[in-house]
Amino acid sequence: VQLQASGGGLVQAGGSLSLSCAASRRSFRSFAMGWFRQAPGKEREFVAATSWSGGRTYYADSVKGRFTTSRDNAGNSMFLQMNSLKPEDTAVYYCAADEKRLATTAIQYDYWGQGTQVTVSS
Repeated sequence: VQLQASGGGLVQAGGSLSLSCAASRRSFRSFAMGWFRQAPGKEREFVAATSWSGGRTYYADSVKGRFTTSRDNAGNSMFLQMNSLKPEDTAVYYCAADEKRLATTAIQYDYWGQGTQVTVSS
């Protein structure tokens, strides 16, 4: 499956952005999906994940209460609503798909999008 993340940009601290991830296959609905981010000089870190149905979601503690992930299986899409953004949220954000399980570690994901830059100014 091919994934395309979009929606990144420059926003002031306290602002909001909404990211989208479009998938190329109709079997998207059987995949667990995740969001990860990578800041310069840092390792890629887990942000959020959703089960194939959207019924279960996990969030990193650093974004809990501020970010919300959702998916539209009919539209082969996943979303990440980011509110109350902080400068430390600045990173390239990636979406990923996992054929086997709902996971929170990058190594478990099978497919990756190209990333979209999110920059939060103070």
